[in-house]
Amino acid sequence: MENSNDQNTISKALLAVNFLVSVSIMGMIFLIYTVIHQPKNPSDTSNVVAESKAFNNISIVAKSAYVFDVLNNKVIYKKNEFAQLPLASITKLMTALTASEILPKNSHVTIKKEFLEEEGDSGLLTDESWKLKDLLDFSLVVSSNDGARSIASVAGAFDLKTEDYALGRKDFILKMNVEAKKLGLQQTYFVNESGLDEGNVSGGYGSALDVSKLLQYILMHKPNLLEATKYPKISINSGDTTHSATNTDIEVNNIPALIASKTGFTDLAGGNLAVAFDSSIGRPIIVVVLGSTAQARFSDVSTLVKASMNYTAE
Repeated sequence: MENSNDQNTISKALLAVNFLVSVSIMGMIFLIYTVIHQPKNPSDTSNVVAESKAFNNISIVAKSAYVFDVLNNKVIYKKNEFAQLPLASITKLMTALTASEILPKNSHVTIKKEFLEEEGDSGLLTDESWKLKDLLDFSLVVSSNDGARSIASVAGAFDLKTEDYALGRKDFILKMNVEAKKLGLQQTYFVNESGLDEGNVSGGYGSALDVSKLLQYILMHKPNLLEATKYPKISINSGDTTHSATNTDIEVNNIPALIASKTGFTDLAGGNLAVAFDSSIGRPIIVVVLGSTAQARFSDVSTLVKASMNYTAE
């Protein structure tokens, strides 16, 4: 008869095997899905549709764009809206949503040394304990890869009831994909929680249409998740340390009545930006651009925001 230690070892081994099988199957599904849905020419301007004269004759650099009038449930501009493109740090929108579904509201996240191995140093310190909401705010505003990894690792381990943060992180990413499927984001899947490129593969893929749907869902159901992203700068205390977070969206002050904002940029993705703003009282508009450049994403969104303001004045 096996003793309890042997049984625990066998159980853990079986869990690991089952998880690896799940990851392999998910990877195959992602590969097949990408081949099927990748557009032949995402920069084809023949796929531009303007539903309002306010958008006639505008020019943007982005490969894909989507402008949505939430109040009237109406698409007012679209360009290659189904194109499946690298999301870069827009991925962190799903990271925040998934974490909020897993972790209790008043949870704390302790920063481990291994969480700080991601590209970019946003100022997080080993062994710091953060309130979940504060770390989400910080990670979204400065687009912290370390913050995203910390949240994914801790949330995933909590949900699996394990102290294996690497295993927890992998399970968290699977749950991000489950969440995307649940929300009907047909062009979207995630390889990691930050959106960082992994070699020649992006950390997340999706369409401008899907990003708009995701942003709308969060604003409707969990608006507090994105509240901090409308400010140019925030300060957050973590224990005895004060962290200053400057928004990666340099245009936050130039978008009227901004509600939410998230940037993304990697070598594979180029420049991405998604914003929501009130074009008039109680009339939110969502603007998404994917596949622009580091600088042109801001001018692209500015162009679409101005056209949206003219549209609502028609």
